[in-house]
Amino acid sequence: MGILDLLGLGSKTNNIQEFIEKGAIIIDVRTSGEFASGHIKGSKNIPLDKIQSKIEEIKKFNKPVITCCRSGMRSGQAALTLKQHGVECINGGGWDNLEKQL
Repeated sequence: MGILDLLGLGSKTNNIQEFIEKGAIIIDVRTSGEFASGHIKGSKNIPLDKIQSKIEEIKKFNKPVITCCRSGMRSGQAALTLKQHGVECINGGGWDNLEKQL
């Protein structure tokens, strides 16, 4: 496992489809302004700086999570945080690329 895999930036196409099949929710960790300028329909906006305080709320969804942002770096951080708290999660990378895979 390389550093890209740890950050959730490795190969993910198959994993994304598996997560979607399991009913995953998409959490966009960009700022509310960035989210307002365009996002994946049905995704939830929880900015990266709020993820830590929203972990219990996210766990209540009782679904796997796909995180996304603009480039994949913030969503990688969010995915790592969620995994550390027992949430089944994958970094979907940039929201526009993720949208193309859905």
